[in-house]
Amino acid sequence: MTISHVFDTYAKTAQGRTLHFNVVLDEEDQQKALIYAKDWLASIGLEDAVVTPENCYFYHSLEAPDALRADIDRQGYAIYMMEGCPR
Repeated sequence: MTISHVFDTYAKTAQGRTLHFNVVLDEEDQQKALIYAKDWLASIGLEDAVVTPENCYFYHSLEAPDALRADIDRQGYAIYMMEGCPR
C-alpha cells in the first residue's frame, strides 16, 4: 500500500475563472505539486492560469484510488478535478 499526498489547489485564469482541483503525488513536496499543477493547466490549454504556493497546499494523505494510482504511476502525479475544471 502506497500512501499518496493531496495538495488542495486553486488556479485563476486570465479570464478570471477559478479552478479548484487536487494534485495527488507520492511525495509530500509542495514545489513538485506546484510544478505538476502548472503542467496540467498547460496540458488543458490554460498555461496563463496562475497558481501560487498559497493556493496549493498540503491537505491530507491517503491511499489513492486505482484511477489516480494509475496516473501517478504513469506520470508522477494525478489530478482530481473539482469546481470550475473542464469535464
